[in-house]
Amino acid sequence: MEKENRNIETLLADIERVLPPIVFRNWPKWKDVLPMSPRSVANDDCLGVGPAEKIYMGRNAGYPRSSLMAYLRSKSRVA
Repeated sequence: MEKENRNIETLLADIERVLPPIVFRNWPKWKDVLPMSPRSVANDDCLGVGPAEKIYMGRNAGYPRSSLMAYLRSKSRVA
């Protein structure tokens, strides 16, 4: 079990290296880098279970990298 958790952490660390400081939901590389849809994150955000912090620039919502990574860690599991 610990080996699987280490593998998840390795994958998440690789993702974190690629992300910009603030990841906006309309970021063009979102689907290439992140394992879930920006709309799924938006839905969880609306339900209060999404990333802890959100930033708006005009009408575009984004998440600080650390907040988004904490959210992804909470959604990750070994099946």
